[in-house]
Amino acid sequence: MIDVQRLRVLRAVAEHGSLSRAAVALRLTPSAVSQHVAALERALGAQVVTRSTRGVTLTRAGRIMVGAAESVAAELEHAKREVDRLGTGHTRLTVATFTSGGRFLLPGALARLTAAHPDTVLHVREGEPEESLPLVRRGAVDLALAYHFDGPLPGRPGRHPTIEWTALLDDPLRVVLPDGHRLAGRATLDLAELATEPWVLGCLRTEAYLRRYAERAGFTPEIRGTTTDYFFARSLVAAGMGISLIPSIALVPDAPGVRIVPIEAPGPVRHIGVATIGRRHDHPSLGTLVQALQEQAAARDEG
Repeated sequence: MIDVQRLRVLRAVAEHGSLSRAAVALRLTPSAVSQHVAALERALGAQVVTRSTRGVTLTRAGRIMVGAAESVAAELEHAKREVDRLGTGHTRLTVATFTSGGRFLLPGALARLTAAHPDTVLHVREGEPEESLPLVRRGAVDLALAYHFDGPLPGRPGRHPTIEWTALLDDPLRVVLPDGHRLAGRATLDLAELATEPWVLGCLRTEAYLRRYAERAGFTPEIRGTTTDYFFARSLVAAGMGISLIPSIALVPDAPGVRIVPIEAPGPVRHIGVATIGRRHDHPSLGTLVQALQEQAAARDEG
């Protein structure tokens, strides 16, 4: 029989990339972590990690077992919450969200949820997709409002059958220019027309995305400022520090001193959706929240 604690240790090793860092996270000694991994390998009759001077990497068998470890952790968390519900009569629902999506979509959806399920105890935590999606896989949160650009989802939540991704809306990125800019009156812009402009950005991931699109357009952007707040980025644009690339939902409400111009198709787009554990039928309040988020997104598209 496979020991659940050994699966937990292997998952920590995979997450941290070394036995020593996993030991710190688990509050164990590196020797104890190594012994747990070795015992798991003996039980399986297969090697789960490959050791090197730079750390450890998972073997194919190791990746399979990490997936199983995440599923077991999610099942245990679900069982714990069900037992808690039996004792308190309340359903707990934990939601993770990135800032602009949460501000735009979550309040109206949560209002519908609390009206339909007044006994649900809600918890909301902020986090970018690379932080929140692993929490969904582990069962630490019930739902993550997340996004991805033109690549795969961070953490590949779709690789486990217990994870479901529900698309909500496409969120085009717009160019934000200061009032009086030579291109402020244009209906659309080709990104190549902005090759000589300085940029200020409100998200590190947007910077990486801009660099990819700029490379396709034949230039390297000059980044003069990077923030973690789109509102701050817009204020820097209004002050004349540069131009910016900002998702549409982060441009609400309007801000003075700037002009917003769409990029000619095919332009950069942020894809927004929700990641859940595949237990929506067991969790009525979760199903209600997903439906409410879909309705909020649909209302935005119709508007």
